[in-house]
Amino acid sequence: MDRIPVAPLKSSSFSAATAREDKLARNLSLGPIKLNEQSAKEEPRPEKPAADDNAEAEAVPEEAGEPDFATLSAEIDAFLAAYNDGAESSSPAVVPSEVTLDRFASAVEQEIAPSDGSGDKWVPDSPGESPPLLAAIRRIAALASALTAAQSGGKYTIGLHRVTGVLHRVMTFVEDEFHAILEDPRVAKPAAVPGASADTGSATGRSMRRPPSFGHGAAVEPDRCVVPTPDGGAGEPFPAETVERLRAMAEAMFAAGYEAECTEVFLVARRNALDASLQSLGYDKPSIDDVVKMPYESLESEIAAWIRAFRHAVDVDLPGERDLCLRVFSGGAGGDVGRGIFADLARCAMLQMLNFTEAVVLTKRAAEKLFKVLDMYEAIRDVTPAVDAFVADASSAVDSGQEGGSAAAAMMADLAYELASVRSRLGESAAAIFCDLESSIRADAGKQPVPGGAVHPLTRYLMNYLKYACEYKKTLEQVFKEYRRSDDDGEHAAGDPFAAQLMEVMELLHGNLEAKSRLYKDPSLSSIFLMNNGRYMLQKIRGSPEINAVVGEAWSRKRSTDLRQYHKNYQRETWSRVLNLLRDDGVITVKGHVQKQVLKDRFKQFNAAMDEIQRTQGAWVVSDEQLQSELRVSIAAVIVPAYRSFLGRFSQHFSAGRQTEKYIKLSGEDLEAIIEELFDGNAVSMPRRRT
Repeated sequence: MDRIPVAPLKSSSFSAATAREDKLARNLSLGPIKLNEQSAKEEPRPEKPAADDNAEAEAVPEEAGEPDFATLSAEIDAFLAAYNDGAESSSPAVVPSEVTLDRFASAVEQEIAPSDGSGDKWVPDSPGESPPLLAAIRRIAALASALTAAQSGGKYTIGLHRVTGVLHRVMTFVEDEFHAILEDPRVAKPAAVPGASADTGSATGRSMRRPPSFGHGAAVEPDRCVVPTPDGGAGEPFPAETVERLRAMAEAMFAAGYEAECTEVFLVARRNALDASLQSLGYDKPSIDDVVKMPYESLESEIAAWIRAFRHAVDVDLPGERDLCLRVFSGGAGGDVGRGIFADLARCAMLQMLNFTEAVVLTKRAAEKLFKVLDMYEAIRDVTPAVDAFVADASSAVDSGQEGGSAAAAMMADLAYELASVRSRLGESAAAIFCDLESSIRADAGKQPVPGGAVHPLTRYLMNYLKYACEYKKTLEQVFKEYRRSDDDGEHAAGDPFAAQLMEVMELLHGNLEAKSRLYKDPSLSSIFLMNNGRYMLQKIRGSPEINAVVGEAWSRKRSTDLRQYHKNYQRETWSRVLNLLRDDGVITVKGHVQKQVLKDRFKQFNAAMDEIQRTQGAWVVSDEQLQSELRVSIAAVIVPAYRSFLGRFSQHFSAGRQTEKYIKLSGEDLEAIIEELFDGNAVSMPRRRT
């Protein structure tokens, strides 16, 4: 889009509301000038010339029909061609009369008057041609530039002000229509402003349609934003005809020297559309202070919304915006302009979103935040190729020597750098959070044992945490390889640092549990506690392919061996003593004779032992049904046959009746029932049943 220098009087349309109203007032003050009145002030009007005085007749418009727009345009084109030829040959061109300039300015005003619906002035009459309104704007912009350069001594001041005044008013119209369509692609043409006259052909008493931004209520009506479609980009799709209209408007503003206004309008409108898209996905752009002070439940929800919006922005919104930028600003240097605008738009949108991740990193580290931090890390990692493609496209424009492409390339490179920097900080934060588990385990040195030897809360929390963490195995491996702490030892660095860190946590947990087992005064309960926790750990590992792959089969086999040892320890501490009571070790039977008192003592001791076991171990907890069943079966397999055999040998030595009831309180079935009630967490007394 080649820029054509224009005359002074250009004013920015991006100041405050009052400034815009002042601009309108200035533009309107440059409205139609009554040339006859102006001439009358300078000198008396001469008598009406004779009919054959052609030269004088041409100077008096009242005597002839006003020329149409095509005729006026041809005269202006002839002047511009002569002016350009004169610039090369140093021969000045003849400037059209003030009357012609006024008529041409009025004709251009007519072009932007409310349409009667018979045609679209932004659409070419035939392929390959410029739209009528674009051609008119190009012509009046070139005319304003030429008049500014050609005037000397203020000779063409009135005509110049008339032309430049209309040019600025036309630009205000184009600017606001450009903005309206960018905000809502469904807008095909702006509606006529109430009170605007359709009759704009007269040089006097003309009422030009006021631009939309200066309409009634503009100061209080909020900016419209496009509501994103569920599967669309930052707004509803722009139809081809709408894009063509926008492209023509952009060309018109560039032709008139309004590049800054055009690009600023585009950026503001599309930033609004992007903001609306993000908001529709639940992301409300919280400030850093808000994020730092936010409760975790709210932060978790915000992070989820951020991830959803961030992925959508990069995968859907930005590609759509890039396509729109390149299509609207096409031709000539327009491609560079489009790349520059897109780079500015993408950089602003992305940096604003990346500020949120910076705020999350600043929050206090906590174990539960690991997975959301990893989610954010993955989101940034996954969109990096798309951003790299944007960078490559901008760089290719520079490599091909396109002017202005370096600024876009610099902005996109800066965005890529920020993306990598934020990703690095998220990775470092994730690694640090995971490594903090070591400190959490070491700090958990409670002196109160868990009632009943149940699974410790630390075991449940850590194993579920590690199981969930291993669902992010590949990401954590990447994080630890790239952002592991500087004090990691050679063993960590030589292999998989994440696996090494996880094994360190597992070993610390195992050691912590062994220390906690010593809090129990009963060695049997200590073994139950270690069995419960060891079994829980092993089940979590074997139930998760991800964590099992990290831990390895060797570690699992070692833990299984430990479990068998805990079981043996329990059996020895509890039931070996009971079995000893059921053995005839040469004390009950001496030289073939049963020592009845010794036999009575043995039954008393056995009954007391079983009562104690039932009372205490009935309150112990084995929540894993399989482990509970294994314990009961192994106990019954040893004790019940031994007791039945003992009864078979010695029960007949008691006389029937009260003596039997006093010493033989349990049958084999009673013993089985007691064993079946162990480890339920309910303490009960031994039943009093007869043999």
